[in-house]
Amino acid sequence: MLRQVSVTAAILGCSGPELTPEERSFFRRVKPWGFILFKRNVETPDQVRTLVAALRDTVGRADAPVLIDQEGGRVQRLGPPHWNRFPPGRAFGDLKGNDPLLRREVTRLGARLMAHDLAALGINVDCVPVLDVPDPAGHEIIGDRAYGRTVEEVALLGRAAAEGLIAGGVLPVIKHIPGHGRAMADSHLELPVVDAGVEELDGRDFAPFRVLSDMPMAMTAHVIYSALDRKRPATTSRKVMHKVIRGAIGFDGLVMSDDLSMKALSGDFTERAGDSRAAGCDVVLHCNGVMAEMTAVVKGAGELKGRAAARAKAALARLAKASEPFDAAEGRARFDAAFEGAYAA
Repeated sequence: MLRQVSVTAAILGCSGPELTPEERSFFRRVKPWGFILFKRNVETPDQVRTLVAALRDTVGRADAPVLIDQEGGRVQRLGPPHWNRFPPGRAFGDLKGNDPLLRREVTRLGARLMAHDLAALGINVDCVPVLDVPDPAGHEIIGDRAYGRTVEEVALLGRAAAEGLIAGGVLPVIKHIPGHGRAMADSHLELPVVDAGVEELDGRDFAPFRVLSDMPMAMTAHVIYSALDRKRPATTSRKVMHKVIRGAIGFDGLVMSDDLSMKALSGDFTERAGDSRAAGCDVVLHCNGVMAEMTAVVKGAGELKGRAAARAKAALARLAKASEPFDAAEGRARFDAAFEGAYAA
């Protein structure tokens, strides 16, 4: 039997385009900090707005975070015919032009347009930007999701994307801290092990996260960095959390795990959640909406309190400082012109 808490340190998914009676009852009882939407939850704008409102109603918090992965390219939960298409991150880095600021300005504009779409639905968190610096020999799971091939490109355009989202009233989530670019495997399917030395990691993989360490939220990488912890991936490693994420990178915002249902992690779902929290994750993420798994996750996640609760409050406070005036039609016209209509709806 799950005891009722004020807020559970978890972000949970739901099974379909509307809440089932079981999900309503469960969310009311366990009160997760937030929710995440996937394509299975999306049909039309009105339907998504209704679902978002229903999710927030179950926890009684009008500002409860509702997340989505809206990167563009192959990771885009909202798309035609109801929403605009967006390119993958690499397309921004590959833009050609004489103006050295063009790529930054178009990246910010793209994120501002995404924020406009999301805010109209009540979605207030986007799991963007990807700050992984891809290794040419690494697994394609990052690939064109990265904004460029160098630390400088990824950091510059990652910040532009984050600022565009914040300007539109949507919180960014930097991912996958402290870096997934060297991984030789897809952490959705297996546990990657990176054997690079600490200096090499610090100079390349960790660097973009250090540049964006002022952002409100970050998502962990389910990756072992053997030079730091030979047994545990970053998500469940106190060494990586304290020495690197909170230490070398200097990130003091809210840290959320990547999806606990990914095959990179071992143990049952209560153990996965408990190990992530014990390592230092402020909240854990579970995406697939399977009730038995969510019930187990909640048992391990525990209550959101102390420094984790303070970080969660500080992250949401960033929303109060948005947003700027914006003409979406004019912005989309400029965006389409930059890409010569390649991503027009």
